[in-house]
Formats: sequence, structure tokens, C-alpha cells
Amino acid sequence: VSDETASTSALDNVSVSLLDKAKTAAMSRIIGIRKLKPSHASHIPEYGVDGHKELEIYMQKLDEWGPDIFKIQEFSKGHSLTSITFTIMESLLIIDILSDLKFIAETTGKKKRGLLKTFEIPSGILLNYLLHLEHHYRDNPYHNQIHAADVTQSVNVLISSPALQNVFSELEVLASIFAGAIHDVDHPGFTNHYLINTNSELAIMYNDESVLEQHHLAVAFKLLQDSNCNFIMSLSKKQRQLFRKLTIEMVLATDMSKHMNILADLKTMVEAKKVAGSSVLTLDKTDRIQVMQTMIHLADLSNPTKPIDLYNIWVKNIMEEYWRQGDRERDLGIDISPMCDRNNITIAKSQVGFIDYIVHPLFETWADLVNPHAQHILDQLEFNRDWYQTRIPEEQEKLDIRIAETDANVEVTTNFQSSQQNQQQQPSPNEITNSK
Repeated sequence: VSDETASTSALDNVSVSLLDKAKTAAMSRIIGIRKLKPSHASHIPEYGVDGHKELEIYMQKLDEWGPDIFKIQEFSKGHSLTSITFTIMESLLIIDILSDLKFIAETTGKKKRGLLKTFEIPSGILLNYLLHLEHHYRDNPYHNQIHAADVTQSVNVLISSPALQNVFSELEVLASIFAGAIHDVDHPGFTNHYLINTNSELAIMYNDESVLEQHHLAVAFKLLQDSNCNFIMSLSKKQRQLFRKLTIEMVLATDMSKHMNILADLKTMVEAKKVAGSSVLTLDKTDRIQVMQTMIHLADLSNPTKPIDLYNIWVKNIMEEYWRQGDRERDLGIDISPMCDRNNITIAKSQVGFIDYIVHPLFETWADLVNPHAQHILDQLEFNRDWYQTRIPEEQEKLDIRIAETDANVEVTTNFQSSQQNQQQQPSPNEITNSK
């Protein structure tokens, strides 16, 4: 009996061991995960990375709308996402107007109390995670770590609006900044539509539902499992569960198929505020999650609201990424997705349409919710819209000429091919003689 018991126990141990290995193996197969050596630097620079001295000028503007994110990328030596996210988490001050006035007075001119101190986040572990995360962003023209840095910084500004003071808990703020940082990690440079249409591995893995967004979340949380990167280790189990839930809710909201629902919910919230006749936002848990989803969606679509020179760079980058997809679709012989045909588009018209039907309604409604604290954002958006509107006639003329030239070339080629075929079909003089 003892031998049987020992044998059963041994088999149980083997089963448990195999089960653990199976779980590990399954997790390791998440597409896009790469191993990195952890950093054990004893000294942590002020902004998390060793950048050029000019970096400080731009890092002082993280609470403003539209700092030059490309300069931050340059002066941080290619670490815009790490430097911005680390600095925001380290220094973001969550203000409780009633209880924190004394604290604010005492810390004026001193280092702010940030999320790192609040949640006992080790600076070195956070930096390991951010550098690891940054490494998992691909070198796409648009969906890269610079875009993630821009979205993170934009979320920081939106959530710090005076109209939203005392609305969110510190954990909700932490999750919001984190969601901005991870929201496009390991983006392949193709749309959900393309991935589904080509039966990609990602589409199969996530059953055609918010394919990219689910993948970004899977990669981000897989990286967090590494003990050298688990910066939320000091959170309680309940806090970690809520942190994960909030992050998932926000990143899934960046799927453009959710846009109309987000806009409708936001309009309902604005109407409720007007009916209440209050300038102060009072939100329950469900409302807060909706606002958090709206903020990351706003940040993700915020390019047209930034200074025109920055907006133009973003437009150039996104169009190049779309055109690469269109080229691939053309090669595969499938329908080219909207805005992805480099031979048949006016960029100015596409941007005006994007602003009129997507971006402006969303930001206009947001401006109503936080009135008057987003009016400057709306003003820049309308300026940019007019700037592109004036360029439509010139672009359309160039497109018409290009299409006409293409049609002419096609006609010449077709006529030449027809002529060649006719010559081949006509019998030669020798053939005629021989036939006689």
C-alpha cells in the first residue's frame, strides 16, 4: 500500500510539474515577446534616461497640450516613451483641494509627491519595465513608441484638467498613464481589418475581436510578469485586479469600432451635467470608467489638435503606414483599404473628413464636459481643419493630372499590346505563298 501511495504521489507531482510547464509554454507563445537583460543601474537620471541637456526644456512642458514630442525623442536619445512615462509617474501630483492645500504650500518649489511614492513603486523596476516596453514597440512610421509617448503625455494633460480634480483615485490615474504607455505595444503596422482579412495569426488568436488591442494588452501584462519589471508588486491583490481591469477597459476603448458608442456615452454625460445645472462633475464608478475610456480615445485621436507643424509630421507618418498596407493589399490581390491607396487619395480632403466626422464631434463634446478648460484644444483643431481645407483644390488638381497620366499610359500600353497581338495573328507573305 505504501508503494502504491508513493507511486500515486510521484505521479501527482509529475502531473503538477507538467501542468506548470504547459502553462509556462502557452504563455511564452504570445507573439512578439522578446527577452531583455534587466538593467541594474545604481544611479537613476532625473528623467529616467541619460539625455541631452536640452531635454529639460521640453520635459518642463509635460503638463501642457502639444509639446514637441519629436524633440523629446531626439533629446532623450530615442527614449521618449520611457522618459515621459517615468517623469509623469514620478512627479504627477494628485490634488485634493480640501486636504492638500497645506501640503502644496509646503512643497512649493520642492520635488512633488508622485505615484511612485504613493504606491511604493521602485524606480529601478519601473525603468526596467518601461525600457522593456519601449523595446517591444516596432519601428513603424506611425504606430511606434513616439506615438505611445504622445498619447501618454496627452492623457496626463486630460486627466489633470481642473474640471476633473477630486474625480479620480490615484490608482485610476496610475492605470490611465499605464494604459497610454502600453496601448499600441508590438503594433505590426497593419489595421485590424487587414489582419482579419488576411487570416493572420493574431486574428486567429483573438477571434477577430479587437485583435490589435487584445494583443497590446497581452504583451504588456506578459512583460509585467517578469520579476525585474513588476513595478506594481507592492499593490494589494485587490488593487492589482482593479489596475488590470481598468487598463483593459481603456486599451480596448482605443479600437475605432467603439468610437460611436464612446461619443454617445460622452454626449449623455454632458446632457446630464447640463440638466443638473452644476459646473462640478460628480461621477460614479461606471461614469469614471467611461471618462477614462474617453480620455485615452481622445489622446489616441489628438494629432489634429496639436500645433500644425507637429500635426503635419503625424499625417505624413500615418499616411506612409497606410500606403505600405495598401501596397501589400495590392500585391495580395485583395481590395485596398480606405486611405491606403497611394495612387488615389488627396491627403488634405482625407484630413478634413477625419476632423469633421470623427475628431471634432468628440473634442467638441469633451470641451462641453470640462468647459472652459479644453477650448484652446478645440481652437487649434479648427485652425488645423481650415489649414487643410485651403489645400484641397491644389491637391485635387494634382491627383486629377496623375490619374489622367496613368489612364493615358494604360491606354498606350493596351493599344501596343493589341497591335502586337494583331501582328502575330496575321500570316506572313511566305505563309500566304505556301498556302497557295
